[in-house]
Amino acid sequence: MSASPHPVIVHWGEELVDSTPETLRSLVVGARPQRVSGGLDETPRLGLVATPAAGWLGTPGAEGHRNGSGGSLRLEVAGVQANGHRATISLIDVEARIAADVELRVGPGGLFHQRILLRNDGNSSYTLQALQAAFPVPWDATELLDTTGRHLRERSPQRHGFTFGTHARESRRGRPGADSTLLLAAGRPGFGFEHGRVHGIHVAWSGNHRVFAERSTTGDAFLAGGELFLPGEVILGPGESVHSPWVIGSWGDGLTQLSARFHAEWRARPQHPHRPRPITLNTWEAVYFDHSLAKLTALADAAATVGVERFVLDDGWFTGRRDDTAGLGDWFVDDDVWPEGLHPLIDHVRGCGMEFGLWVEPEMVNPESDLARRHPDWILRGRMTLPPSARQQQVLDLSHPEAYDYISSRLNALLDEYPIAYLKWDHNRDLVEAGNGPAGASRVHAHTVALYRLLDELKSRHPGLEIESCASGGARVDLGILDRTDRIWTSDSLDPLERLANQKYTGLVVAPELMGMHLTSPVVHSSHRSVSLSLSGATALFGHFGIEWDLTSVDEAALAAIAEWVALAKRIRPLVATGHLVYVDGVESGVDVRGIVAADARSALFTITQVETSVAHPGGRVRMPGLAPDRPYRLRLIDVAGSVPGPGQSPLAWAHHDTVLTGRELESVGVRPPVQFPQQATVVELISQ
Repeated sequence: MSASPHPVIVHWGEELVDSTPETLRSLVVGARPQRVSGGLDETPRLGLVATPAAGWLGTPGAEGHRNGSGGSLRLEVAGVQANGHRATISLIDVEARIAADVELRVGPGGLFHQRILLRNDGNSSYTLQALQAAFPVPWDATELLDTTGRHLRERSPQRHGFTFGTHARESRRGRPGADSTLLLAAGRPGFGFEHGRVHGIHVAWSGNHRVFAERSTTGDAFLAGGELFLPGEVILGPGESVHSPWVIGSWGDGLTQLSARFHAEWRARPQHPHRPRPITLNTWEAVYFDHSLAKLTALADAAATVGVERFVLDDGWFTGRRDDTAGLGDWFVDDDVWPEGLHPLIDHVRGCGMEFGLWVEPEMVNPESDLARRHPDWILRGRMTLPPSARQQQVLDLSHPEAYDYISSRLNALLDEYPIAYLKWDHNRDLVEAGNGPAGASRVHAHTVALYRLLDELKSRHPGLEIESCASGGARVDLGILDRTDRIWTSDSLDPLERLANQKYTGLVVAPELMGMHLTSPVVHSSHRSVSLSLSGATALFGHFGIEWDLTSVDEAALAAIAEWVALAKRIRPLVATGHLVYVDGVESGVDVRGIVAADARSALFTITQVETSVAHPGGRVRMPGLAPDRPYRLRLIDVAGSVPGPGQSPLAWAHHDTVLTGRELESVGVRPPVQFPQQATVVELISQ
């Protein structure tokens, strides 16, 4: 087929159910711009892979060169393959000897996926500088939402106007990073969770990436993203090709609809964890590096008493690991601490009816380790000197075949010797100057690809193995890693008040059952805030529930209360794993209302959290959206371990009556919330009649 101008995306989002072939052709015609003074003779448009040679004056979809020349690129259609909800558009530039396949897919949840394969058809090397997929958004989408943050405060939202120019968010950390945005969204001004048309994109990649919003004076507004290539990182030899990551778009009337599409699609994957998410206890904040069999078996006993189903031994079990200054890379059980290996502990844990999990950090190495002393050439660096350290550690080059084989062999040896059901896979530092030796090339791309291969191989060799993605808490949260793992550690902060926002905005993309949410100790380790069990429990309910707490220090009454929260979490697991998350807009300052509604809308659970004191006392009515409008629901407060009583001086009327309201009444009118002290939460259950 002879080459022809390549297509543009005219619309994605709301299904145009009444369209006909004739109206769709007219829709295309209606999107064509006029020629205007001061511009090109043909007003440029945002094509699938827009470039300056095609007249595009904004950020190009692809950029590259051949040793400083041959930078012009004009990709035109050479073929189209379409099948159902998938299409591949083949593009070619005969003069530049570059070809590309643009894969377009609408997934089962309604997500719009784009991925670009670029191939060098020339007889010389081609240095690729950028390759990113673009998603046009409506012109009236004039407000942007993204997230930022830091360690212990990931995914904090920020909003601003979508004005002319480019708003770019980049990660050069070798992972998404604690400050990265999980989603870049553009919508009508004031859009919230319940209302307002909004479109958003996510880059499903666990290395360096770029995502940006751009508005041009030629009437185009779009979101775009892809992998961020460091200088000289991707050089294609003759006949070689590279894939961009999948960039995934969603939309909705409000953020709740947008996020529901992500959740539905990820739940539809064959590898999605469908068994009930085991109640997990992680040992880190209970013992830190102080490992002893007596202490850990006592902790396991206490965990089993309250209903824990998975016991995870965190950092400190391997050779020389008495603190965070040494040992990373020496993945052998420490004989001094564990003279009989991990068998006595694992046997005890399994004897208590729990699975055993183990913390690892395979991508990192301490300079103070046998591995680093023997193989300094396996450490990522760009100069003779090592990169700036972080937590006294450097990064192994998993793209180095020998380093890869060593890590693979050690992990497989552990999994072969011990009945390990779960790996907590940590990644505690950013990649800085991540080259393959002095004056070498960047290896972030190659390292990320190698990581994916290693995870895939471990899963294949050990069926049933589950893996958690942890990265200084929540610094590697993306759908690329979550396509190969079974949950993320949402944040190292277990402060319930900090977690409210963190979990809310992580949930824009990540389904709740894939988000680790744990009870914390009464004094939070990360913030030193004193918190109640009711606040901690209610905040952790809508996710993969667990415990991060030294239960051996807890009295019998407190253990009984924890057991009640664990029992509730177990009861509602089917709801969490299949239901729809909802967040309530317009709530009075100081109050947080959120819920999860069953897929069939027959039941729901809401939490009402008094974050701080409110001006209104008692508070005004709160709504509960997302229910079946015409279906009646009976409401009841769930009293978990005596958590319901508050400072109100008379009973909450509806909680002491047989209160039945329709879904429409609950969404439109609502009920009075209980009067609560600050930093308290109440759980409300709704059952369809």
